Amino acid sequence: MRNLLNFLLRYNYWLVFLLLEAVSLVLLFRFNNYQQSVFFTSAGAASGGIYRLASGITSYFHLKAENADLLARNLCLEHKVAALEEMLGMKGDSVWTRAALPGVDTVLGAHVIKNSLNLPDNYITLDKGAKDGIRPEMGVVGPNGVVGIVYKTSAHYALVMSLLNSKSSLSCRIVGSHYFGYLKWDGGDSRVAYLRDLPRHAEFSAGDTVVTSGYSAVFPEGLMVGVIDSLSDSHDGLSYLLKIRLATDFGRLNNVRVLRRERQDEQQLLEQMADGKE
Repeated sequence: MRNLLNFLLRYNYWLVFLLLEAVSLVLLFRFNNYQQSVFFTSAGAASGGIYRLASGITSYFHLKAENADLLARNLCLEHKVAALEEMLGMKGDSVWTRAALPGVDTVLGAHVIKNSLNLPDNYITLDKGAKDGIRPEMGVVGPNGVVGIVYKTSAHYALVMSLLNSKSSLSCRIVGSHYFGYLKWDGGDSRVAYLRDLPRHAEFSAGDTVVTSGYSAVFPEGLMVGVIDSLSDSHDGLSYLLKIRLATDFGRLNNVRVLRRERQDEQQLLEQMADGKE
């Protein structure tokens, strides 16, 4: 109590000054229309700015839930569109529509929670796993094209071997041509990979589109992979080596779809038997 009294006595002039200032401001804005309107206009603008800031922060923290809801809605719409197109005998052009067309019996949405770009063997972690129906050897695509193949799963997570992996080899063909080759990533630029083993008599040019060939149990035919950036001879001179600008921007990858082809297990089992693995 004594300290409080000492404080009041020491700063009594300042306290009186502040009190008189407050009273004068109240009287000024209370009994003068112009000053009153300026005060309320300024106060409204300030409070509006604060409310906008608070709303922006709140909206940001709700984006994850909204994205998950949009992802689920998109999946539902894709299945409906695919069913209608199948009924009408139509074929769509988008990578999602193709993924939902006959030949693929499962399309699951997932979110990327971990990704790498600059390692020799890059992997992507998804927030869905075995309990959600994801299993190894299922294909993964992004909004613009192929991403990779599911490598391992746990109950709630899946590890994807992306195209940016030295062990990845994707069978591809060039649109308008029946010739196919194998896409490999040589490290370095995450937007570029190389298509190998194209025969010398094949005809193509820079700018042509590269899609999945369908010659595997993982991906259906026609999913977007990239475009030809340039071409050169292979090391042995017997085939072409094509530099491919990948359609998927792995540095911005967020939401993906996991695909399972019809009768995938049956095809893989038969191929393993032919290779002497069973």
